[in-house]
Amino acid sequence: MRNTGAIVLLAALLLVIAPQSWAQQGHSGMEEGTQMDHQTMTESESDSSAEHDGEAAMTEHGETDGHGGGQVASHGGLGEKLPLWSAIPFVGILLSIALFPLLAPSFWHHHFPKISALWAALFAIPFLIAYRGEAFHEILHIYLADYIPFIILLWGLYTASGGILIRGKLVGTPKVNLLLLLIGTILASWMGTTGAAMVLIRPLLRANKDRKNVMHTVIFFIFLVANIGGSLTPLGDPPLFLGFLHGVPFFWTFHLFPHFLMAAGLLLAIYFVLDTILYRKEKAGHPELSVEKVNIEILGLHNLIFLGGIIAAVLFSGSVDLGSANILGVHESWANLIKDAWIVFMVYLSLKTTSKDLRKENGFTWFPILEVAYLFAGIFMTIIPALAMLRAGTAGHLASLVNFVREPIHYFWITGALSSFLDNAPTYLTFYNLSQGRFGIDDATVNMMLTGQLAPAYLGAFVKDLMAISAGAVFFGAMTYIGNAPNFMVRSIAEENHVKMPSFFGYMAWSLGILIPVFALVTLVFFI
Repeated sequence: MRNTGAIVLLAALLLVIAPQSWAQQGHSGMEEGTQMDHQTMTESESDSSAEHDGEAAMTEHGETDGHGGGQVASHGGLGEKLPLWSAIPFVGILLSIALFPLLAPSFWHHHFPKISALWAALFAIPFLIAYRGEAFHEILHIYLADYIPFIILLWGLYTASGGILIRGKLVGTPKVNLLLLLIGTILASWMGTTGAAMVLIRPLLRANKDRKNVMHTVIFFIFLVANIGGSLTPLGDPPLFLGFLHGVPFFWTFHLFPHFLMAAGLLLAIYFVLDTILYRKEKAGHPELSVEKVNIEILGLHNLIFLGGIIAAVLFSGSVDLGSANILGVHESWANLIKDAWIVFMVYLSLKTTSKDLRKENGFTWFPILEVAYLFAGIFMTIIPALAMLRAGTAGHLASLVNFVREPIHYFWITGALSSFLDNAPTYLTFYNLSQGRFGIDDATVNMMLTGQLAPAYLGAFVKDLMAISAGAVFFGAMTYIGNAPNFMVRSIAEENHVKMPSFFGYMAWSLGILIPVFALVTLVFFI
């Protein structure tokens, strides 16, 4: 109850103080920058259809992951007016996710939807009072264009993959686990990190059911299958899909293969050594672990058709232009609306054609997707000011950070660091546009350069920037549970299967200790 009382007291203070402070700052900013805002709105209107199409498409690809999608266009220059401390509710919800499971696990388990809603309200109410119609549009936009498609995609992939049962008994030896991680890492670029993670996490957990040490296997699964594996095609992760929509050729991302090979190869090697050591200690007391049973039977394979249908719908949404619809002032492309409807249809078919007994045997429940839906509903609301300030570039409170980015090493680490906590898709687009602006090129020029039709003197420099931005946005999604959409779902499924997973900060201890040295080596080889 003390925790609840403290949160309510903080809410009351913010609700009283914040609207007045924001209103004063917003009023001043509007008086000083009316012409600038008008120009920004005019420019944004000319590109709104293309940008909204891109946003929704990449959001829903969401794992097309990290947090799924995000906003790209700036509506009225809010990023220039919002104070830096308006991001406090976002920090608050992250700290709640990190600390409540440790300090009050029972309270968190029963009340995490309410805590998420409370942090969302702490931001939304003062925001609406201070900015009114502009704030209302921004909230509508992030939920209609970003959150709802994001959840529909995750729901579709989760439901279809949950209908595939691998029956039999694989023993989780180091070789078997390494093979499963390798397969998932390869599949992630072709069926998306969320798709690959949802298909393989249950067989991996079942194979390791009799192992004492399983947590490290799930952590490396998140590193590889849920993140780094998605770096080779636009289908793998939302930032790359957004790049595809903005002029980067579909197969150009194969230029990241050396970066992928180095990062994935090092992580697989580290994992194999670690798992071998732990396995040998376990096997001393459990000789039966050494018997590898490979009589495998796969049921529900027809769900692969529905998974393929979902992936095809995502690719369709980014490849055609059918115009857009105006939904409560938010422009949504018809291609994206068709995509969402098609995914819902795929879910319906999967549920109708797969027996409940099969799903029950597979350990399928709705809790993991509901947990992600509740928590990310709050995250998407509270992330609005951080994304707006990032989109404002040199005109926002993150100007010093944006101005600092000059070299590939900067693009890799700054894009990556922000992608660890913010939405990696708009982070990618911000720095992609920054690099474009410094070279004075547009999307069409980028496409001509990367397809060999143009070869300006600065081509090599731009390509290095783009590689750094792309690798940073994808790789660093593995740094936190919220860095990419499947991370949280994998953790939730593992905990449902009685695997004790680390806390938010505990997971970051693993990522800092393992990923940062790997990324440092990637930097030394490719970005210096």
